Amino acid sequence: MDNTDLKGIFSALLISFDENGHINEQGIREIIRHNIDKMKIDGLYVGGSTGENFMLSTEEKKEIFRIAKDEVKNDVRLIAQVGSINVKEAVELAKYVTELGYDAISAVTPFYYKFSFSEIKEYYNTIVNSCNNRMIIYSIPFLTNVNMDVSQFGELLENKNIIGIKFTAADFFLLERTRKAFPDKLLWAGFDEMMLPALSLNVDGAIGSTFNVNGIRARQIFNLAQEGKFSEALELQHITNDLIEAILNNGLYSTLKNILEEQGVNAGYCRRPMASSTPEQKAKAKEIYQKYLV
Repeated sequence: MDNTDLKGIFSALLISFDENGHINEQGIREIIRHNIDKMKIDGLYVGGSTGENFMLSTEEKKEIFRIAKDEVKNDVRLIAQVGSINVKEAVELAKYVTELGYDAISAVTPFYYKFSFSEIKEYYNTIVNSCNNRMIIYSIPFLTNVNMDVSQFGELLENKNIIGIKFTAADFFLLERTRKAFPDKLLWAGFDEMMLPALSLNVDGAIGSTFNVNGIRARQIFNLAQEGKFSEALELQHITNDLIEAILNNGLYSTLKNILEEQGVNAGYCRRPMASSTPEQKAKAKEIYQKYLV
């Protein structure tokens, strides 16, 4: 199967909520259009950590998946993160987005409880075998505390419909070993601040939250790395990491939404228990925008 359509730069889609925590459909549509028309991304990763997914009900997740597909149509590729420790919900969402026409599904490793690898493997196979779609493993050990090695990745990838891994970890030895072991599978860098070193190990793309506001620069880094111009790419990664450091110091998701507002997008609020930005944080977000993105 040719999966080259899923290579490139994918924004982990931010979701707009109103002051009361309700889904702001118009805001979501504006964020999507901004990503496609201004950031020039190759696709959207919907329902991930950046989308505040794990604070949403099943019906809210479905609503967001529906809005995203309706707005995108076929302009860019769409990946739906359907993972949940409730495997019935994950299956229900996998079937739902497949019927909507999503290009692939993804699932975070099951978290909170200390699941055995055999349980994790059954989880992935149950989800992917429930629908006619391609699956991407979402490995993010610093949030899930689930660490898998090359042989375990290999066992999961034996399912022909599991096509690759969103690799959100700083273990570049594991990334290199995984790339070498599975040259025909796809790998995406999941840490924006480490995109260039991941590209040097020949990953196929990147999925990132800051691409919502910094997609143009991310694309430049990606293209330069593809051309072997790593010195030039490194200069842009330095600027990107200055931006990321400033955003992290000011509150990740709220600052990204504040920057989007500066870019003319109705990005709204975060979902509680995430806090709203203080006036000082909003002022700092404006400074960050003007310093790094104008």
